[in-house]
Amino acid sequence: MNIITNFEKIKQEIKSDSIRKNEEIVAVSKTFSLDHVMPLINHGHRHFGENKVQEAEKKWKQFKNTNRDLKLHMIGRLQSNKAKKAVELFDYIHSLDSEKLANELSKRQKEKGKNLDYFIQINLGSEEQKGGVDINNLKPFINYCKNKLKLSIIGLMAIPPNNNETEKYFKRISDLNKQFNLEHLSIGMSNDYLLAIKYGATFVRIGSAIFGSRS
Repeated sequence: MNIITNFEKIKQEIKSDSIRKNEEIVAVSKTFSLDHVMPLINHGHRHFGENKVQEAEKKWKQFKNTNRDLKLHMIGRLQSNKAKKAVELFDYIHSLDSEKLANELSKRQKEKGKNLDYFIQINLGSEEQKGGVDINNLKPFINYCKNKLKLSIIGLMAIPPNNNETEKYFKRISDLNKQFNLEHLSIGMSNDYLLAIKYGATFVRIGSAIFGSRS
C-alpha cells in the first residue's frame, strides 16, 4: 500500500467532481504513528486530523513547534476540561457542540492569544451516542458563539447516521450551512467523500482510504 498513491488518487477524484476546486483534505492520522504519517508530510500535505487530545499531544506537540505551517484538526468529541490543551495544539475544532465548551475555549484562547477556527457539530439524526447541537437550538448557539464570545465560526460539521440515507443528511446540513451563510462545511469521510463534495463539503476527513485500515 502506497500512501502517496492513495492520496493523489483521492485528490484527483475530488478535483474531477468538484465545482469549487479548493476543498481541503484532512488526513485523519488518529491511531497512526508519526512515522506512518511522515511520507504524506514529506509529500507536502499539511492538514491532519486527530480525535483525542492526549494522543495528538504526544504525537504532534514537538513536531508542530518546528513545523509552523502544519495545521491540526480536532475531529473527535472534545470535553471542556481538555480545552486548554486543545487550544494550545489545534488550529481547527470540528466538534464545538455546547455553550460550556464554547465558554471554555473562548477563555483559553484569550489566555493563549490564539484564535482557532470552529465548526459547530450538529446531531443530524438526534442520536444519543453522538455529540452535536440539536438543529432546533442551532440558531441561538451560532449567535452566542459568534456575537457574545466572538469565536471564528466557519461552518457546520456532522456525521450522518449509518442508515443508508447519507445523501438526505448531507443535503440537510448543506442547506443549513447556506441558511446561516457559513463559508465552510465539514462532511465526508473515506467511504462517502465524493458524495460530500457534491453537497458542498469544503473539508473532507479521510483516514483509512489514505493510510490503510486501522489495527
